[in-house]
Amino acid sequence: MRIHRCGLYAGIALTISLSTTSLNAAEENLAAEISPLTVERMSITGSRIQREEMTSTAPMTVFTADDIAKTGATSVDAVLQRMSASAGFAGNQTNAYWTDGGYGSTQVNLRGIGVNRTLVLLNGRRMTNSGTGANASVDLNTIPVSVIERIEVLKDGASAIYGADAVAGVVNIITKQHIDGVEFQARTGITAEGDGEQYNYDLAMGKTTDRGSLYMAMSYDKTQAVDMTSRAACPLTEVNGELVCTGSSNLSGGWGEILDENGQPTGEKIKLTPDGSSEYDPSERDNYYKYFNAVQPNERFNVFAYGEYDINDKVQFYSEAMFTHRNTHLPATPQTVNGIVVSSEHESNDTGHEVMIYGRRLAEAPREFHIKSNTWRLVTGLKGEFDNGWLWDTSINYGSNRGTDETSNVINNSRLAEATDYANCSSDPAIPCPDFWGEGSLSQEAMDYFLFDMKDSGGNEQMNINAQVTGELWQLPAGTMSFASGYEYRKEKGWSDPDPLKMSGEAEAPQQDPISGSYVANEVFIETMVPLLSDTPMAKQVELTAALRYSHFDTFGSDTNYKLGLQWALNDQFRVRATQSTAFRVPNIPELFGGVSQGYMNTTDPCSNWTSLDPNSNRYQNCQAAGVPGGYIQEGTILTDRGGNPDLKPEEAETFTAGVVWNVEAIKGLSMTLDYYRIDVDNAVNTVNGSSKLAACYDSAGMSHPFCSDEHFIRDPNTGEITYLQTQLGNAANETVSGVDFALFYQRDFGEYSTSTTLEVGYLDEYSIQTYEDGPVEERAGTIGYDGSYTKWRANAYFDVAKDDWQVSYNIQYIGAADDQYATAGDIGDSVDAVTYHNVQMQYRFNQQLSVNGGIDNIFNQQAPYHQSYTDANTNTMTYDLMGRRFYIGVKMAM
Repeated sequence: MRIHRCGLYAGIALTISLSTTSLNAAEENLAAEISPLTVERMSITGSRIQREEMTSTAPMTVFTADDIAKTGATSVDAVLQRMSASAGFAGNQTNAYWTDGGYGSTQVNLRGIGVNRTLVLLNGRRMTNSGTGANASVDLNTIPVSVIERIEVLKDGASAIYGADAVAGVVNIITKQHIDGVEFQARTGITAEGDGEQYNYDLAMGKTTDRGSLYMAMSYDKTQAVDMTSRAACPLTEVNGELVCTGSSNLSGGWGEILDENGQPTGEKIKLTPDGSSEYDPSERDNYYKYFNAVQPNERFNVFAYGEYDINDKVQFYSEAMFTHRNTHLPATPQTVNGIVVSSEHESNDTGHEVMIYGRRLAEAPREFHIKSNTWRLVTGLKGEFDNGWLWDTSINYGSNRGTDETSNVINNSRLAEATDYANCSSDPAIPCPDFWGEGSLSQEAMDYFLFDMKDSGGNEQMNINAQVTGELWQLPAGTMSFASGYEYRKEKGWSDPDPLKMSGEAEAPQQDPISGSYVANEVFIETMVPLLSDTPMAKQVELTAALRYSHFDTFGSDTNYKLGLQWALNDQFRVRATQSTAFRVPNIPELFGGVSQGYMNTTDPCSNWTSLDPNSNRYQNCQAAGVPGGYIQEGTILTDRGGNPDLKPEEAETFTAGVVWNVEAIKGLSMTLDYYRIDVDNAVNTVNGSSKLAACYDSAGMSHPFCSDEHFIRDPNTGEITYLQTQLGNAANETVSGVDFALFYQRDFGEYSTSTTLEVGYLDEYSIQTYEDGPVEERAGTIGYDGSYTKWRANAYFDVAKDDWQVSYNIQYIGAADDQYATAGDIGDSVDAVTYHNVQMQYRFNQQLSVNGGIDNIFNQQAPYHQSYTDANTNTMTYDLMGRRFYIGVKMAM
């Protein structure tokens, strides 16, 4: 990786951050609970150095356990996906199919640049990827909310501190260290429509002594389904300036075309009915929303345990264990058959001719996905203090995930072909002849023969060994120079085993090869904090932080990343900060080891009929220089390789943040932050389609584009035809994202009432993607599409007021207006207006042992806006609320 001159100190943008105030409060809470070995020293996300007092040089957001409870969230994704720093697609329960490679899984997508560019940690250590096999990110559903002490979100690149994948930032979920006694919580909720019931139960038991502590927590969460048509009656499209219901041309009874005596289509179409036929109306559509859910059912069981024991006054043993079982059911559209010829002798065929059946949806055999996923994690380690005051920590972290994905009522193409060979099937009693004429015509015997339940399975494993030390090096005039260093060994493994019929292509499903692979990383890092100035005019304190990490991966070799940070406290009220760093993302298991498939693809050859082009154009001259015959016209498809690529290199990124923190002296209790950020990603992994590759090559001067090499395509010098084309994943794209985060925190007492106000605002200035060198640049800032929302403005406001045993919390979430990226301008739904959600919660504490709470989400029943390019519920279900107004009530007891 390149290490450029950073210009760290030049042009530092003014920045203000809510995180300093909330973070300091979180640190004070933590200090009272951690063990005597580290009671005076701690670290925050983004640094390995432990000190008595620390503030961040990079923008952060911190959610304490109380903050999470006030939102009413019952899952980690519900907290993180609401942040103004979140964008794009990350999966949630309102998506018809959730995320690829693990239906039912949810992630966090900081800055919208991809879930695999946000590193998720649990207690500062990596989590294993999870889903249904060979997954590329952490499933947030595996982490129980009930044991979370706080969540620290570092909105800055941190590969020098934590290694690969920390490009957009780091989410560090920190669990409780001690529970003394028994805690029980229960909550239930329901929508205003009387559906979508939720049930949550949490039980924790623990004991703390002078030498150590141990606790175990269990949680059970269940959400019932919400039918799609109850929230979106039908798919919508614009006709004559109005939105009308549409749907699929695949009908439950199917439709057909009459064939002549030579078996050729006559153009006369009919609708199939169980007892004959009727006139076919092409405008008739099947409302496929009736097969979907607006909210998917989900069932989750978690167990988490943590223990620590002081071996002596210098050494402590600790261990944590976690298990999660997730069970998810997702309905889907039934499969469809086409191209079946029905004899004129069929009892329901009243046409007197053979009929070719099209669009026969198998409504008699509903399809459903059934996903089961089990995730384990075990950490054990020793930490302590040397005689010179330096702290050390060693640990082993093992994570494992196993999942299955079963799909019911999938067509077995071979058996369907046998069963619809009507000339022969009737002669074999083992092969029933299916009747596809009209809705309800299929017998159970026939469906049992050519339908099957397809089952895929897979898993992920991770092994980490960590060792690190931190302490004070020298006493400098401005303060103490601190230092941290460590080593990490990590092995990642993933595999996916598709159903044998899917691998062979016999299943009516995308053909898929098995995936299996692993990689090993060895890394060392150093980090230092150097106080430069202290108690001088215009500089109460100036600190420089620096980190360097060397990584060696057996898949691609070595990489080195750095991070520099500057924090300049002008006085007690005003602090300037900035960071410059490099980061990288390692290609994941599916990208590296995904099976390569070969097939004939529809591709446009730029040299087809090239002699008709402008002779001065690069394309004309390049096709001529390549020896393409003058009369060459492309015919047919092109043999193309697709899939993973074991030669992929890491994505490389440079990140820059700068800003100020202002504790306003004139207004007691008021703090503000403003942060500028910019992330540049080079060599991003993506797939470039064959037509774009060939066009980029032949439109470049002298065929100078990298896509012109033989590794990308081969052209026959005699015929001019392209005989081979490679569209496997490659390092070709470049992405840039930049924007500004503003935050405000105000705390004040008004007589007997204590209040606190928090406001965070995010502005996305740029998100540009260039999929290959010299290719077109796509600008996503201010847009919305099927891959998520990239609105320029997002905001969250929280207001709390408390008196005696009462507390009321109010939240306002704002999602700005955006243009539909893929819509036709001027049509209905080519853009969406800004949307605002209001949520409220009230809590009453009877005593120290018993409290109750209740709340209303989406108080004003704000409906999701329509936009064209999203097919689930006519809106972007990753961004907007489909459930509408909903209520919940809960109780918490401690003994």
